[in-house]
This record gives sequence, C-alpha cells and structure tokens, in this order.
Amino acid sequence: MRGSPTIGGREGSAPSRRVGLAGLAAEPRIAPRPPWGRLILAGSAVAAAALAAIPLVYLVVRVAGAESGAVADALLRARTAELAINTVGLVLAVAAGCLVLGVGTAWLLARTDLQARRLWIVLAALPLAIPSYVAAFGWVSLTPLRGFWGAFVVLTLCNAPMVTLPTLAALRQADLAQEDVARTLGRSRSRAFLEATWPQVRPAALAGVLLTALYVLSDFGAVALMRFEAFTWAIHAAYTSSFDPTLAAVMAVVLAVMGVALVAAERTMRGRQARFGSMVAARPASAPVRLGRWRMPALAALLAVAGVSLGVPLGSLLRYLGRGSGEGIAVAPLDVAADALTTVGLALAGALVALLLALPIGILAARWPSRLAAGAESASYVGLALPGIVVGLSLVYFSLQAVPALYQSVWILAFAYGVLFLPKAVGAVRASIERVEPGLEDVARTLGEGVAGTWARVTARIAWPGIGAGVLLVALTAMKELPATLLLRPTSTDTLATSLWRLTDISAYAAAAPYALVLTVVAAVPALLLTRDAVTGSTRAEGLQ
Repeated sequence: MRGSPTIGGREGSAPSRRVGLAGLAAEPRIAPRPPWGRLILAGSAVAAAALAAIPLVYLVVRVAGAESGAVADALLRARTAELAINTVGLVLAVAAGCLVLGVGTAWLLARTDLQARRLWIVLAALPLAIPSYVAAFGWVSLTPLRGFWGAFVVLTLCNAPMVTLPTLAALRQADLAQEDVARTLGRSRSRAFLEATWPQVRPAALAGVLLTALYVLSDFGAVALMRFEAFTWAIHAAYTSSFDPTLAAVMAVVLAVMGVALVAAERTMRGRQARFGSMVAARPASAPVRLGRWRMPALAALLAVAGVSLGVPLGSLLRYLGRGSGEGIAVAPLDVAADALTTVGLALAGALVALLLALPIGILAARWPSRLAAGAESASYVGLALPGIVVGLSLVYFSLQAVPALYQSVWILAFAYGVLFLPKAVGAVRASIERVEPGLEDVARTLGEGVAGTWARVTARIAWPGIGAGVLLVALTAMKELPATLLLRPTSTDTLATSLWRLTDISAYAAAAPYALVLTVVAAVPALLLTRDAVTGSTRAEGLQ
C-alpha cells in the first residue's frame, strides 16, 4: 500500500525494520532489549495468573479432599450429562447468535450509508447496561417465554454488544483496499468481505464471542428466572438447597474445563493476526456501501433489535415503578443514592485490580508469544467461566486461611471483581498491544529510549484507548455482579444489585424497581463511553458522504 511499506509485515521482519517512519534505508542499530525486563514481565504474568487461578485451586482442593466414590458418582450420574448437554447447547446457540447479530450490526454501522449512525451505535451498546437478571425479569413479567429459548433470547440480546463494539472498531481499522481489489477481480461483495476483510476483523469478533460464551457459562440470573437447568443453576442449588459441596465442586470443575476448552478453541480459530501497520499508514476512506432498496429492512431490523433488547426490560421496570410501593416497603432516595455510590466505587476498584493483573499477561501474550504466555492467558480466563458463587466461596476460604483481616472487606470484594472479569482486561491489553507497530518501538529505542521510556512514550500512548475500553468494560460488568457480592461484601454494605436481589427475593417488585432503574442508568455511563470512539468514527464517515 502507498505510504505503508510495513503492511503485512510481522514482528521482527526485515521490511518492517528497513523502512519505517523515519524512512531509513538501512537496518537501524537497535539497542538490545535487556533480558531481565522479559524475566520480570514473565514472573509478573505467572504471579497474576496464579492469583486468578485461586478459585480453580479451591475447587481442586475441595474435590481432592472428597471421597473418590462421591466424586465418581457426581461425574458419572446421568444428571451431570444432562446439565452438560444443556449448558453446551446454550453456550453454542448464544455464541452463534451474538456472532451473527454483532457482526451484521457492526457491518451496517461501519460500511453502509445508513443515516443517524451515531444514534444506532449508542442503541447497539446500551444493552450492556442491563443486567441479564433484570432483562430476564422483564421478559418473564411481560411474555410467556421460558426455558431454553427464553435464556437464549435474553443472553443473546444482552451480550451481542460485546461482539458488535470490537468488530465495529476492527472494521474501522481494516484495510478495505484489499476488498476493493477482490471486487475488481470479479468477487461478489459477500465473498470479497469473507476473503479480504473478515480475516482482519476475525480476532476482534472472536474475542467478543469468547467473552460472551464465558459469560453464558457463568450466568445464573437469566437461566434461573427462565427455569432452564444449566450447570450454574444446579451448582447454586447444590450449595444453597441440598448442601452438597462435593457435588457443587465437581460440577464447577467441569464448568472450568469447558471454559479452558473455549479459550483454546478461540485461540485456534483466531490464528495469527496480521499486522497492518494502522498506526503508520494513511488509508484512503472507502466509499460506503449504498443500501438502496435494503435501507428500510436494515432500519427495521436495527429498530426491532433495539426494541426487544431495551424496550422489554425497561418497559417492565417502568410498569412496576408506576404502581408505586404497593408492598408497603418505603424506598428512601438517599438509600438508593448511597447504594449507587458504593456500586461505582467498588466497580472502579475491581477494574483497577483487573488492570494491574492484566498488564503483564496481556503484554507477554502480545509481544512474546510462548507456551508460558498462553498458559498465563488461559489461567486468567478461568474466573469468568465459573459462577460468581464459586468464586465468592473460594475467596471466602482463601481470605480466612491466608489473610483473615481481608474477610468481608471491600478489598477482597474488589479482588473478586478483578478475578471474575480479568479476561475482559487481558483481551483488551493483548489486542491493543498487538495493534502497536513493533517498528515504532524499535525507532524509539534507536533514539536512546529505554524499556520504560519506550513503553511510556510510545506503546502505552497508542494502546491506552483500547486498554481503557477494557477497564470500562470490567467496571460496567462489576456493577451488575450479584452472587460474589452477596458472599463477600462487608456486613453493612449494600450495592444496587444486592438491594435489588433482597427486594425481589421477597417479591417486592415495585420497591425493587428504583434500584433496577438506577443500576441501569449508572451502568449506561461506561456503556456510552465505550461507544465514544465509534461515534467519533461515524461522524467522520458521515462527513465524507
């Protein structure tokens, strides 16, 4: 491509080093990277992965301490196979639904001459602000939808933005000239997209699908309200009703194995991401695809998705809010405000913990791929595959055994958020670092910058928008977390989610409605911030039309 001799080059390849930003004609003399820097990074990544693996270690200890006959009975019973089939079927269905819905929405918003794209981008992102249990409650109260299809609809609508937003960003950064070349060679528009553009956006789309699949594995609220018997429902029942910790631990280990298998499958499908030198290449804008007679069907489809994903749960909450507190339970606005402040503070603390744990793992995976890096990254994904109640119980056990002073403190709850949602931060760090052209770091080192200076002045500055988006996503998800919060929160501390659960548990739906609405509004703030770059990009695109 013109002005971009590094396109298609891989890290360390000769073309990317001989001709870079500085236009050097010969191989620059680059200061060697100090080996201790990589050793420190690898050690930090291993330590972060070990902390993230605490819930899995707890499960292994629990299962190892149980009688072998009880473990075998739990594994080999027909009920376990039935729950596994139900869970795998739901995960695959929701992942496929989110992939189709997310990529299709992103393509309409990024590549076509659709009007009011800024509005549609915001509407596409807002379902992230609605907890799955709130969305499920809305569907249960307004429709007869239940079982597998109820869980599928709710989880697909709630999680589709996790595929839409990264795919939209990847489409804006993709080299669309390759698709234009494919079109001139006689390829149809769909085949040109699949052959030229899809390989560029596939890593981002599959990363979103992976997060969606892991979320479905660990979700309890939606499957419980929809009365769909998945592993999380059975694990919660084993812990709270039948008081069978061995059975619950065995099922949780099976769930963790499923999570590791998902991570391995996503890594295989992702393949080796090509480097397109987006930071150094000036790409001409491609003309948007004109929808023509497909404009109205496209608008109708977007409107229908926004209506069912936002209208149904919000309509249900407004319906109960309009009834007033008919259960005789008074809701003080100051109590709602206090819970909102606590929710935001804990979510930000959890996001900071996740960032600190994710940085060494993500950097190592992006810059020095190896079995160690792959293992650390896989370990970081385990927490998201486990139900919140399992992570909560594991950290209760850990805090009482290792650091009793942390038991039922805000610190252990923030750490739980960091472990639960670490994959969102790791994925953001790795993807953001991968998009930084290695040649830029090499140029900085030829100018005398050390490792820390190169990171601060080059890598971090370029990668921070993507990393910041991951931090926002962690904070957004932490605001909605319920099971681990119930177990680990200090005795006198309530969040919007715990107050909502307490009131709905006694069927005080009208009293719970203000908490649900405020939770949705508070979570909408990071959801809207996540769309900022996409909205800015759509503004520029509309100016070119």
